Amino acid sequence: MTAPSTGVKVGFVVGSDPTRAARLEQQPIDSLWTGGHIASRNPSTEAMMTLARLSAVTERVRLGTAVLLLPLYQPAIIAKQVADLDRAAGGRLVLGVGAGGEYPQEFRACQVPLHERGRRLDEAVPLLRRLWTAEEITHGGPLYPMENVRIHPGPAQPNGPPIVIGGRKIPAMRRAALIGDGWMPYLYSPDRYAASVRTIRAFAAEAGRELGDFEWYAFVFVNVGKDGAAARRAAARALGGAYDRDLSAMIDRVAAAGTPAEVTRRLRDFVSAGVRHLVLMPAADPEGADSIVRSLLEDVLPAVRAEPLSNG
Repeated sequence: MTAPSTGVKVGFVVGSDPTRAARLEQQPIDSLWTGGHIASRNPSTEAMMTLARLSAVTERVRLGTAVLLLPLYQPAIIAKQVADLDRAAGGRLVLGVGAGGEYPQEFRACQVPLHERGRRLDEAVPLLRRLWTAEEITHGGPLYPMENVRIHPGPAQPNGPPIVIGGRKIPAMRRAALIGDGWMPYLYSPDRYAASVRTIRAFAAEAGRELGDFEWYAFVFVNVGKDGAAARRAAARALGGAYDRDLSAMIDRVAAAGTPAEVTRRLRDFVSAGVRHLVLMPAADPEGADSIVRSLLEDVLPAVRAEPLSNG
C-alpha cells in the first residue's frame, strides 16, 4: 500500500465501481469522493449508498461526499447513516454538503420546497453535530423540531466527521465561514477561488471565528493528454453533457484541461490561490477516465505536490 506524500492533498471522485476505488487507494492519494443525486437529468448513483460501497472496499484514504444535497434528507437519518459508516470505516469520513437546486425535479420528488433549501441546510448542519454527540437532545428549530432524541452510538471521530460546504455563491461562502469545517467550490477558476478565500475569511472575522482547522478544498474537473486542444474539447463535451450547456468558451476558466505541463500549471495555480486539498474529477467517459487518472498520477501530481505551501 502506497502512502501519500506531504504537501497539498489530492483526491479523486469515483463512481460506484468498487474495483476502481480499491485500485486507486493503492496510489499515493489522500481521498476518494462520490457525488450523487436523487432525480437528476443524468443517470446517477445516490451519495450515501456509494459512500457505503467505498467504505467497504478501502482501508486507508479519507472518504467523502462531493456533495450530498442535505436539504433533500432528514437530518436524523443522515446522522445515523454517517455515524454507522464512520465507525465501519475507522473514522475516515468527510461529509461534503450543498444546497443543490440545479435540478428542481429532485426537490419535487422529495417533496421539499426549493426555496427552503438554504434554510434547511443552515439548520441541518449544526443539528447533525448535536446528534453525533450520542447524547439525548431537544431541538426547537422551525424545520426539524425534535424532542428527547438520542442517536447512538456516535461516529468514530469524537466530534463527528468534518462538514465541508460546497457551492459557488456568496450564501455558500457565508455558510462555510459560519458553520462549516471547510469550503469546496466547483467550476471555479483559481482567481475566483482566491477571492472566495478572502470572502470566507472576512465573514469569519466579522463573526469572531478562528479558521485554524478549516479545510480548503476545490472540486476541479480535469482532462489531460498529449494533444492539449483535444483534451480541452473532450472536457467541454463531458461538462456540456452533464450540465446541458455549451461550456467550450469557458473551459479554460472552470477546468484543468490540456497537456500534462498545462494541467500542472493550472493545478499549481489553484494551490497558490489557497487550495490545500484538490478533489479531481476526470471530465471524460469512463474509458477515458482511467487514462486521465494514470497521466495525472505519473505526469502531473508529483510536480503539484512539490509546490511549496504558504501559511496564508
